[in-house]
Amino acid sequence: MANSFSWQTTDGIEIYGHEWPVEGPKAVIAIVHGLGEHIHRYEHVAAWFNDRQIAVIGYDRRGHGRSGGKKGHAPRYSAFLDEVAQLLVEVELRYPEVPVFLYGHSMGGNLVLNYALRRHPTINGVIATAPHIRLSFQPNFLMLLLGRIMRFLFPAFTQSNGLDVDQLSRDREVVRKYQADPYVHDRLSAAAGIGLLEAAARLDAYAGPFPLPLLVMHGGADGITDPNASLEFTRRLQGTVEVKIWNGLFHEIHNEPEQEEILVYAHQWLTRHLVASPTT
Repeated sequence: MANSFSWQTTDGIEIYGHEWPVEGPKAVIAIVHGLGEHIHRYEHVAAWFNDRQIAVIGYDRRGHGRSGGKKGHAPRYSAFLDEVAQLLVEVELRYPEVPVFLYGHSMGGNLVLNYALRRHPTINGVIATAPHIRLSFQPNFLMLLLGRIMRFLFPAFTQSNGLDVDQLSRDREVVRKYQADPYVHDRLSAAAGIGLLEAAARLDAYAGPFPLPLLVMHGGADGITDPNASLEFTRRLQGTVEVKIWNGLFHEIHNEPEQEEILVYAHQWLTRHLVASPTT
């Protein structure tokens, strides 16, 4: 049985959350979705893990999906991190003493990596798929320039995020459903967009310890976020870090024809880290 819930941010935005519980869970996965999408695009991922006695919980970021706020806007990057923090509060309320793993895709991967490095949560591990560390394409110069100017003049100004939806998956039905989904949009504000690029650059420059067990997975043919950036990032880290590049796969590896292999790999990694105590 799935359950919806909500919370309100400190600046008054209503955030929509959703939970896919199981009886006596072995673990709980907290999902942070990608740019322009929403948590219900992970229904099949949640069902897959539920079948293996793992609970799943997630939320729609402000300006996304069923949550409030202007589409694609946040006043600052830290507002996104605050939402991840509140998601983990919701997890603790529902699943005390259960192993917890953050799972972020694309922009969500950027968020869970930055969250772990900046705020050191007491959880069991992090999974980041196709994390936005570096883009596979060069952003439009004029759009980027406009974003940097408007960040200071009118930070809530939005424009297209510039994503090529054909690069999401080799499965054309996935792309068709994405384009037809009323809860998907392509908006990104100046404040949110430039903040995200700066946070990505911070990851791209980071070398040092990673505070939690980490699995990074990336499609080798990802035309949206750069798989080489994931390889380089993990090689610069100290700690329990694993990287897996899936040759020939596009951006949404959990929506590729090989999705079963991806989920099995993630489950095997997660199972190995169930017994480890959370980092304090």
